[in-house]
Amino acid sequence: MPIRTHRGRAAVYRRLWGWPLRSPKHLILALVLLVALVSTVGLLLPEVTPAGSAARTDRESTGYAPESEERDSVAGGGQDTRERDELDGAPPTISVPTVTPESAPPTPAGMDVVRSWVSNWSRHSPDTTRQRWLDRLRPYTTPEFMGVLESVEPANVPATELTGELSAESSTESSMRVLAPTDGPTLRVHVVRTEQGWRVAGYDRVD
Repeated sequence: MPIRTHRGRAAVYRRLWGWPLRSPKHLILALVLLVALVSTVGLLLPEVTPAGSAARTDRESTGYAPESEERDSVAGGGQDTRERDELDGAPPTISVPTVTPESAPPTPAGMDVVRSWVSNWSRHSPDTTRQRWLDRLRPYTTPEFMGVLESVEPANVPATELTGELSAESSTESSMRVLAPTDGPTLRVHVVRTEQGWRVAGYDRVD
């Protein structure tokens, strides 16, 4: 029959709590039951491992290294490899000073070539063919610059004659830059010394 009053429940609780104290046997039996209950609960509950300890255990067991450590080791290995390559096989860097050609007085033969070249470059008429114009320039021109002149139409040359004296803007033993005034623009002619003598290698307009 269920106990429905608070007084009845209190009487039952007093009997239960007072049972171990009735005799030494009851007390020993109650302690044995308590130890057995605690042991059973401990066996049934799963073992809980702290997250930090588990992470450390996983890294130690699998050999895993954090990503930052891997990057450091890879970078260090690449640097060591580069240093070994530099020490083993890379040739030393040698700085070669730039040599500027020494100035020299203008060579009369080179000035004569410039004078002849400008005279034939500017001399043309409506009936002058490109081939005839090129043939007049060929003895005074390098083969490389002749290839450039082959695309020029003589009628488009903006001068008809040399109008003044030549003057050397710069001069060395192997090349000169000579200013040549015409009835059109003033030319800056580049003339170089070759195995065949002085030859015009190019020009540009000063004005």
